[in-house]
Amino acid sequence: MANTENTQLEVSAVRYRVSGMDCAKDAAQIERAAHAAGVAPNDVKVSAATHIMTLNAPEVRLPDIEKAVAVTGYGFDRIEGDGDIPPNPAHQDPAYRRALWIVVILNVGYGVLEMIGGFIAGSQAVKADALDFVGDGAITFLGLLAIGWSLVWRARSALVQGIFLGLLGLGVLGTTILRVFEQTTPDAGLMGLLGMIALVVNVVSVLPLLRFRKGDANMRAVWLFSRNDAIGNAAVVIAAGLVAWLGSAWPDLIVAFGIAGLFLHSSWAIIRDARADLKAAA
Repeated sequence: MANTENTQLEVSAVRYRVSGMDCAKDAAQIERAAHAAGVAPNDVKVSAATHIMTLNAPEVRLPDIEKAVAVTGYGFDRIEGDGDIPPNPAHQDPAYRRALWIVVILNVGYGVLEMIGGFIAGSQAVKADALDFVGDGAITFLGLLAIGWSLVWRARSALVQGIFLGLLGLGVLGTTILRVFEQTTPDAGLMGLLGMIALVVNVVSVLPLLRFRKGDANMRAVWLFSRNDAIGNAAVVIAAGLVAWLGSAWPDLIVAFGIAGLFLHSSWAIIRDARADLKAAA
Protein backbone atom coordinates (compact mmCIF):
# COMPACT_ATOMS: atom_id res chain seq x y z
CA MET A 1 0.00 0.00 0.00
CA ALA A 2 2.81 2.35 0.90
CA ASN A 3 4.58 1.58 -2.36
CA THR A 4 1.40 2.44 -4.30
CA GLU A 5 1.09 5.79 -2.52
CA ASN A 6 4.76 6.57 -3.13
CA THR A 7 4.30 5.81 -6.85
CA GLN A 8 1.30 8.11 -7.05
CA LEU A 9 3.21 10.91 -5.30
CA GLU A 10 6.33 10.50 -7.42
CA VAL A 11 6.84 13.60 -9.55
CA SER A 12 7.32 12.99 -13.26
CA ALA A 13 7.39 15.14 -16.37
CA VAL A 14 4.22 14.81 -18.45
CA ARG A 15 3.72 16.43 -21.86
CA TYR A 16 0.52 17.57 -23.53
CA ARG A 17 -0.21 18.75 -27.05
CA VAL A 18 -2.12 22.05 -26.76
CA SER A 19 -4.57 22.85 -29.57
CA GLY A 20 -6.04 26.26 -30.28
CA MET A 21 -3.11 28.40 -29.14
CA ASP A 22 -2.53 31.58 -31.08
CA CYS A 23 0.24 33.48 -29.32
CA ALA A 24 2.43 33.79 -26.24
CA LYS A 25 -0.45 35.41 -24.36
CA ASP A 26 -2.37 32.15 -24.66
CA ALA A 27 0.60 30.20 -23.27
CA ALA A 28 0.77 32.55 -20.29
CA GLN A 29 -2.97 32.12 -19.68
CA ILE A 30 -2.60 28.34 -19.52
CA GLU A 31 0.36 28.60 -17.16
CA ARG A 32 -1.64 30.91 -14.85
CA ALA A 33 -4.46 28.36 -14.76
CA ALA A 34 -1.97 25.69 -13.71
CA HIS A 35 -0.53 27.98 -11.04
CA ALA A 36 -4.05 28.54 -9.67
CA ALA A 37 -4.35 24.76 -9.29
CA GLY A 38 -1.29 24.73 -7.04
CA VAL A 39 1.42 24.02 -9.61
CA ALA A 40 4.67 25.86 -8.87
CA PRO A 41 5.85 28.30 -11.58
CA ASN A 42 8.90 26.17 -12.35
CA ASP A 43 6.80 23.01 -12.72
CA VAL A 44 4.75 24.05 -15.75
CA LYS A 45 5.92 25.36 -19.11
CA VAL A 46 3.83 26.00 -22.21
CA SER A 47 5.90 26.50 -25.34
CA ALA A 48 4.59 29.20 -27.67
CA ALA A 49 6.85 27.70 -30.34
CA THR A 50 5.74 24.07 -30.46
CA HIS A 51 2.47 24.31 -28.48
CA ILE A 52 3.54 21.72 -25.93
CA MET A 53 2.80 21.91 -22.19
CA THR A 54 5.34 20.20 -19.93
CA LEU A 55 4.06 19.53 -16.42
CA ASN A 56 6.03 18.25 -13.42
CA ALA A 57 3.53 16.81 -10.97
CA PRO A 58 2.55 13.58 -9.18
CA GLU A 59 0.27 11.30 -11.21
CA VAL A 60 -2.44 11.52 -8.56
CA ARG A 61 -2.71 15.29 -9.05
CA LEU A 62 -2.92 15.27 -12.83
CA PRO A 63 -6.75 14.94 -13.10
CA ASP A 64 -7.27 18.08 -10.99
CA ILE A 65 -4.62 20.03 -12.88
CA GLU A 66 -6.02 18.92 -16.25
CA LYS A 67 -9.47 20.06 -15.16
CA ALA A 68 -8.08 23.45 -14.11
CA VAL A 69 -6.26 24.14 -17.38
CA ALA A 70 -9.21 22.86 -19.45
CA VAL A 71 -11.21 25.84 -18.18
CA THR A 72 -9.10 28.04 -20.48
CA GLY A 73 -10.90 26.46 -23.43
CA TYR A 74 -7.88 25.01 -25.20
CA GLY A 75 -7.55 21.34 -26.08
CA PHE A 76 -5.06 19.16 -24.15
CA ASP A 77 -3.96 15.72 -25.39
CA ARG A 78 -1.53 13.82 -23.21
CA ILE A 79 1.57 12.55 -24.99
CA GLU A 80 2.49 9.05 -23.88
CA GLY A 81 6.11 7.99 -23.63
CA ASP A 82 9.29 9.93 -24.25
CA GLY A 83 9.32 9.75 -28.04
CA ASP A 84 8.59 12.53 -30.47
CA ILE A 85 5.08 13.89 -30.74
CA PRO A 86 2.93 12.18 -33.37
CA PRO A 87 1.13 14.57 -35.72
CA ASN A 88 -2.47 15.41 -35.01
CA PRO A 89 -4.69 12.96 -36.96
CA ALA A 90 -6.48 15.91 -38.57
CA HIS A 91 -3.15 16.97 -40.10
CA GLN A 92 -3.15 13.80 -42.20
CA ASP A 93 -6.51 14.68 -43.77
CA PRO A 94 -6.08 16.18 -47.27
CA ALA A 95 -9.21 18.26 -46.63
CA TYR A 96 -7.52 19.80 -43.60
CA ARG A 97 -4.50 20.72 -45.68
CA ARG A 98 -6.79 22.34 -48.26
CA ALA A 99 -8.46 24.33 -45.48
CA LEU A 100 -5.06 25.58 -44.33
CA TRP A 101 -4.18 26.59 -47.89
CA ILE A 102 -7.41 28.62 -48.03
CA VAL A 103 -6.35 30.38 -44.82
CA VAL A 104 -2.90 31.10 -46.28
CA ILE A 105 -4.31 32.51 -49.53
CA LEU A 106 -6.93 34.66 -47.79
CA ASN A 107 -4.48 36.10 -45.26
CA VAL A 108 -1.63 36.81 -47.64
CA GLY A 109 -3.95 37.98 -50.44
CA TYR A 110 -5.90 40.43 -48.29
CA GLY A 111 -2.72 41.49 -46.51
CA VAL A 112 -1.24 42.66 -49.82
CA LEU A 113 -4.47 44.46 -50.77
CA GLU A 114 -4.76 46.07 -47.34
CA MET A 115 -1.15 47.23 -47.52
CA ILE A 116 -1.91 49.00 -50.81
CA GLY A 117 -5.02 50.48 -49.21
CA GLY A 118 -2.96 51.60 -46.22
CA PHE A 119 -0.65 53.59 -48.46
CA ILE A 120 -3.60 55.14 -50.29
CA ALA A 121 -5.31 56.02 -47.00
CA GLY A 122 -2.05 57.20 -45.43
CA SER A 123 -2.77 55.00 -42.39
CA GLN A 124 -0.05 53.37 -40.31
CA ALA A 125 -2.62 51.29 -38.44
CA VAL A 126 -3.94 49.80 -41.68
CA LYS A 127 -0.40 49.04 -42.85
CA ALA A 128 0.34 47.35 -39.51
CA ASP A 129 -2.87 45.33 -39.75
CA ALA A 130 -1.89 44.33 -43.28
CA LEU A 131 1.45 43.05 -42.03
CA ASP A 132 -0.46 41.11 -39.38
CA PHE A 133 -2.41 39.37 -42.15
CA VAL A 134 0.75 38.63 -44.12
CA GLY A 135 2.48 37.39 -40.97
CA ASP A 136 -0.41 35.08 -40.07
CA GLY A 137 -0.48 33.72 -43.59
CA ALA A 138 3.26 33.11 -43.61
CA ILE A 139 3.14 31.41 -40.20
CA THR A 140 0.26 29.17 -41.31
CA PHE A 141 2.24 28.33 -44.44
CA LEU A 142 5.27 27.32 -42.38
CA GLY A 143 2.99 25.32 -40.08
CA LEU A 144 1.55 23.59 -43.14
CA LEU A 145 5.02 22.64 -44.31
CA ALA A 146 5.92 21.44 -40.80
CA ILE A 147 3.06 18.92 -40.53
CA GLY A 148 4.60 15.58 -39.61
CA TRP A 149 8.06 17.07 -38.95
CA SER A 150 10.04 16.05 -35.88
CA LEU A 151 10.02 18.20 -32.75
CA VAL A 152 13.46 19.59 -33.62
CA TRP A 153 12.37 20.73 -37.07
CA ARG A 154 9.10 22.16 -35.74
CA ALA A 155 11.12 24.15 -33.22
CA ARG A 156 13.40 25.38 -36.02
CA SER A 157 10.34 26.35 -38.03
CA ALA A 158 8.99 28.25 -35.02
CA LEU A 159 12.36 30.02 -34.66
CA VAL A 160 12.04 31.24 -38.26
CA GLN A 161 8.49 32.39 -37.50
CA GLY A 162 9.65 34.30 -34.44
CA ILE A 163 12.43 36.07 -36.33
CA PHE A 164 9.99 36.91 -39.15
CA LEU A 165 7.48 38.40 -36.69
CA GLY A 166 10.24 40.38 -35.01
CA LEU A 167 11.35 41.90 -38.31
CA LEU A 168 7.76 42.84 -39.12
CA GLY A 169 7.34 44.41 -35.68
CA LEU A 170 10.55 46.43 -36.01
CA GLY A 171 9.49 47.58 -39.48
CA VAL A 172 6.10 48.78 -38.23
CA LEU A 173 7.69 50.43 -35.19
CA GLY A 174 10.33 52.24 -37.25
CA THR A 175 7.97 53.59 -39.90
CA THR A 176 5.45 54.66 -37.26
CA ILE A 177 8.11 56.59 -35.35
CA LEU A 178 8.99 58.40 -38.56
CA ARG A 179 5.32 59.30 -39.09
CA VAL A 180 5.20 60.86 -35.61
CA PHE A 181 7.51 63.60 -36.92
CA GLU A 182 5.74 63.86 -40.29
CA GLN A 183 2.09 63.65 -39.29
CA THR A 184 -0.60 63.68 -41.93
CA THR A 185 -4.23 62.91 -41.15
CA PRO A 186 -5.21 59.61 -42.83
CA ASP A 187 -8.41 59.03 -44.79
CA ALA A 188 -10.74 57.92 -41.98
CA GLY A 189 -13.42 56.58 -44.33
CA LEU A 190 -11.04 54.29 -46.18
CA MET A 191 -9.46 53.22 -42.88
CA GLY A 192 -12.82 52.15 -41.50
CA LEU A 193 -13.78 50.33 -44.70
CA LEU A 194 -10.53 48.37 -44.78
CA GLY A 195 -10.91 47.48 -41.11
CA MET A 196 -14.45 46.17 -41.64
CA ILE A 197 -13.37 44.09 -44.63
CA ALA A 198 -10.52 42.70 -42.53
CA LEU A 199 -13.04 41.52 -39.92
CA VAL A 200 -15.01 39.72 -42.63
CA VAL A 201 -11.86 38.10 -44.04
CA ASN A 202 -10.93 36.84 -40.57
CA VAL A 203 -14.33 35.20 -40.19
CA VAL A 204 -14.16 33.66 -43.66
CA SER A 205 -10.65 32.34 -42.87
CA VAL A 206 -11.96 30.49 -39.81
CA LEU A 207 -14.94 28.86 -41.56
CA PRO A 208 -12.93 26.22 -43.50
CA LEU A 209 -11.42 25.00 -40.21
CA LEU A 210 -14.67 24.62 -38.30
CA ARG A 211 -15.36 21.07 -39.48
CA PHE A 212 -12.02 19.99 -37.99
CA ARG A 213 -12.83 21.50 -34.58
CA LYS A 214 -15.21 19.10 -32.87
CA GLY A 215 -16.37 19.46 -29.29
CA ASP A 216 -16.86 22.44 -27.00
CA ALA A 217 -13.18 22.95 -26.21
CA ASN A 218 -12.13 22.89 -29.84
CA MET A 219 -14.94 25.18 -30.93
CA ARG A 220 -13.69 27.57 -28.27
CA ALA A 221 -10.20 27.14 -29.69
CA VAL A 222 -11.38 28.37 -33.09
CA TRP A 223 -12.52 31.59 -31.46
CA LEU A 224 -9.29 31.94 -29.49
CA PHE A 225 -7.26 31.42 -32.67
CA SER A 226 -8.88 34.40 -34.43
CA ARG A 227 -9.51 36.59 -31.39
CA ASN A 228 -6.34 38.70 -31.50
CA ASP A 229 -6.75 39.37 -35.21
CA ALA A 230 -10.36 40.48 -34.71
CA ILE A 231 -9.29 42.80 -31.89
CA GLY A 232 -6.68 44.35 -34.17
CA ASN A 233 -9.25 44.84 -36.94
CA ALA A 234 -11.72 46.42 -34.51
CA ALA A 235 -8.97 48.72 -33.23
CA VAL A 236 -8.41 49.97 -36.79
CA VAL A 237 -12.13 50.70 -37.16
CA ILE A 238 -12.23 52.53 -33.80
CA ALA A 239 -9.11 54.49 -34.72
CA ALA A 240 -10.76 55.51 -38.00
CA GLY A 241 -13.75 56.86 -36.06
CA LEU A 242 -11.47 58.82 -33.72
CA VAL A 243 -9.46 60.20 -36.64
CA ALA A 244 -12.70 61.45 -38.24
CA TRP A 245 -13.93 62.89 -34.94
CA LEU A 246 -10.70 64.52 -33.74
CA GLY A 247 -9.14 65.35 -37.11
CA SER A 248 -5.85 64.01 -35.72
CA ALA A 249 -3.40 61.32 -36.82
CA TRP A 250 -2.67 60.22 -33.24
CA PRO A 251 -5.38 57.50 -32.96
CA ASP A 252 -3.95 55.91 -36.12
CA LEU A 253 -0.39 56.07 -34.78
CA ILE A 254 -1.34 54.71 -31.35
CA VAL A 255 -3.00 51.62 -32.89
CA ALA A 256 0.05 51.09 -35.11
CA PHE A 257 2.33 51.23 -32.05
CA GLY A 258 0.06 48.71 -30.31
CA ILE A 259 0.16 46.24 -33.18
CA ALA A 260 3.94 46.63 -33.42
CA GLY A 261 4.17 45.87 -29.69
CA LEU A 262 2.13 42.68 -30.16
CA PHE A 263 4.43 41.63 -33.00
CA LEU A 264 7.56 42.15 -30.90
CA HIS A 265 6.14 40.46 -27.78
CA SER A 266 5.02 37.40 -29.73
CA SER A 267 8.35 37.30 -31.57
CA TRP A 268 10.35 37.35 -28.34
CA ALA A 269 8.22 34.61 -26.75
CA ILE A 270 8.36 32.32 -29.81
CA ILE A 271 12.13 32.73 -30.23
CA ARG A 272 12.71 32.10 -26.51
CA ASP A 273 10.56 28.96 -26.49
CA ALA A 274 11.96 27.66 -29.78
CA ARG A 275 15.51 27.98 -28.44
CA ALA A 276 14.47 26.18 -25.23
CA ASP A 277 12.81 23.38 -27.24
CA LEU A 278 15.90 22.98 -29.42
CA LYS A 279 18.10 22.84 -26.34
CA ALA A 280 15.84 20.23 -24.72
CA ALA A 281 15.74 18.15 -27.91
CA ALA A 282 19.52 18.20 -28.11
